[in-house]
Amino acid sequence: MFPLTRSLSLAAAGAIVALTAASIPARADELAQNLGPVGPREPILTWVGSKRVIAFYQPDSGNCAVHVVVWNPTDINAESTAGFQATLNPRQVAHIDTVENKSLYLQCGDDAERLAIVDTAKFVVAGVTK
Repeated sequence: MFPLTRSLSLAAAGAIVALTAASIPARADELAQNLGPVGPREPILTWVGSKRVIAFYQPDSGNCAVHVVVWNPTDINAESTAGFQATLNPRQVAHIDTVENKSLYLQCGDDAERLAIVDTAKFVVAGVTK
């Protein structure tokens, strides 16, 4: 018979393995996705056309200091990798385009509380939602 502390340790280890497995993609060729919204230093992981994107931010005096890297996952030499940094004011939107005419829009939340992917179909010219 196992002592109670050893049983609890095994149960805790099993729970950690189960929770970790739940966040791993089902197949090795499936890349993780996190469509947000995210808090500071948490990644948005997504696709824009055939390109892969990772974006995260750090709060900067109420603004979002955003870091974005875009790459082609089939480019084994990473020659197509591009990155940029920008500081977005609250509610300001960054627009990322690919050569395939695909776009991604990232918006800084109020007081830099979050970074989110937004659907620009909901915006009008002045930036007011419908």
